[in-house]
Amino acid sequence: MKTRFSVIPIARPGLVSGCLPAAFTASLLLLAAPGPAAERHILRTQVAETVAHLRLLGRLPATNRLQLAIGLPLRNRDTLTNLFQQLYDPRSTHFHRYLTPGQFAEQFGPTEEDYQKVIAFARTSGFEITGTYGNRALLDVAGKVSDIERAFQVTLGAYRHPTENRQFFAPDIEPSVDAALPVLYISGMDNYVIPRPGSLHARAPAGQTPHPMAGSAPDGASYWGLDFRHAYVPGTSLTGAGQVLGVVEFDGYTPGDIQAYESLSGLPGSVPLQNVLMDSVTNVPGPNNSEVALDIELAIAMAPGLLKVVVYEGASDVDIMNEIANPTQSEPLPNQISCSWGISGDPNIVPALIQMALQGQSFFYASGDHGAYPNGTDNTTQQSMNYMTAVGGTHLTMQGKGVSYVSETVWNNDPNDASAGGVLTAVPIPDFQKPVDMSRNQGSTQHRNIPDVAISADNVYFVATVLNTNGTPPVTGRPFDEQGTSGAAPLWAGFAALVNEQAAAQGKPPVGFLNPAIYTIAEGALYASCFHDITNGNNITPTSGNLYSAAPGYDLCTGWGSPTGATLINALVGLSGPVFVDFNYTGFIADGSYDFPFSTLAGGINAVSPGGTIFIKTAGSSSETMTISKPMTITASDGAATIGH
Repeated sequence: MKTRFSVIPIARPGLVSGCLPAAFTASLLLLAAPGPAAERHILRTQVAETVAHLRLLGRLPATNRLQLAIGLPLRNRDTLTNLFQQLYDPRSTHFHRYLTPGQFAEQFGPTEEDYQKVIAFARTSGFEITGTYGNRALLDVAGKVSDIERAFQVTLGAYRHPTENRQFFAPDIEPSVDAALPVLYISGMDNYVIPRPGSLHARAPAGQTPHPMAGSAPDGASYWGLDFRHAYVPGTSLTGAGQVLGVVEFDGYTPGDIQAYESLSGLPGSVPLQNVLMDSVTNVPGPNNSEVALDIELAIAMAPGLLKVVVYEGASDVDIMNEIANPTQSEPLPNQISCSWGISGDPNIVPALIQMALQGQSFFYASGDHGAYPNGTDNTTQQSMNYMTAVGGTHLTMQGKGVSYVSETVWNNDPNDASAGGVLTAVPIPDFQKPVDMSRNQGSTQHRNIPDVAISADNVYFVATVLNTNGTPPVTGRPFDEQGTSGAAPLWAGFAALVNEQAAAQGKPPVGFLNPAIYTIAEGALYASCFHDITNGNNITPTSGNLYSAAPGYDLCTGWGSPTGATLINALVGLSGPVFVDFNYTGFIADGSYDFPFSTLAGGINAVSPGGTIFIKTAGSSSETMTISKPMTITASDGAATIGH
């Protein structure tokens, strides 16, 4: 069809105020600065309500020292929310135009004046400043219990944990600060939740082998090395080349274990490792070193050509998250991050995760290993889950000793080991989940549903260090067989590295926070070709009630399922944003991006995806004549544009 047409001008696309997506509204409420109405600003916690029902075992000694992290609220919250929405909207001129850490700090970080106010408060309170961050959203301090109690008007005591066999410390009431002080939250005033590895690793008993007998590992059954690529990305030449992957860890590891795994499993080469050590930790393998080794090894198994794996080791999940978003130790910014440790719902984590998403970083979190939540719900405040891709687990069956994919079911090894899932009743449903039909899966239409995706979480072979209790030296290079979503999260992070490698090769930015794209693809015609839809099995346990069973499409056992390889990679990379045209552009490079637009409308029409948008950046006219054979939207963003004879 040859045509002459005029494009009606609209306002230049920008940040539209008043359009707050439900995915982010609740979380950003946490970032609100304290108002001047009250003399003291109460910093809400869940622990205070818990300790109100427990017996005080004793006060913490006044001279004990604690490490705290003081969080500050981000600025320009409406603008931030709208930018977040537009960064992940393919129709927006801001689609995937990510910020750098410096740009984020400039636009949304607390002001230097506010940061100095908090620093002055800390010093006046007798605290030692132990760490600062470029985004000015966090300040690390250390102080005596007596000074902490006085500064925040609390009493710190010891209590018996209601669900774990240990004591914990916490304030007796919610801490508070002067209303004029810009403080969001104080991390470290309790240890009610401590990071724990999600892995259920255990060597198979002598004479027994896991089921099914399908992997190529030395035990004749388990999966390792290239098995995962054969199952989920068969035939691809992508290896994660040029990509940096980060893993969140709370223990050390033995580098020789990683090298042994790469060599024994037949992976090509050896991926460089960089340790980022925080909170005065050292890379000494501890009792949970196997979790660290597992995370690194499975990420490399999926993406054996990674430029680097950055291993973040620390004692504070808040510090690690802020370091990932704001590198301070000359480490590169990782495009994909994996976490297989149970971390707290600390509000100070949320700003760092928001920053990661605005910077184009993908964060994958192991959903958990104890089946559906009790009665299907979790009422803790986990606002951070709106910025993570939650990864569930499957039981994978392959053909020919790890040669090719056959099928998957929900990972569930009775009675209590199964892929976690359920509804976060304290978290409003995010925008990306609103279109999902929950009528067949018992999901919620009001709250966040977990997980988002899944992948193999059973019969996983890896190598780690055994610490002996009899005084003999540790034994490195020992094999383990693992079950749990701990292995699933790094596999998906490795998959994201393959996606980002292809995106980079095509001159595109990284895919960033993956959920908007995953749900868009899964809700469309490409679902069956992009995901293995797991429809068999359940994550029912004795505490969950009759919840949940796998269902066609999305469910609360395995989310949308596991990746099918090149088709999903192509779909994620091909989920393109708008194409830009500027009739006055005279640069040497014209790739249709905002900064390097096409100079002809024909170039834009050839490049735009079906159903995509072309933005004509400046007013003007062109005498072009062309054929349009696919649906698209053409919009003038700065004055009328006329095309045709």
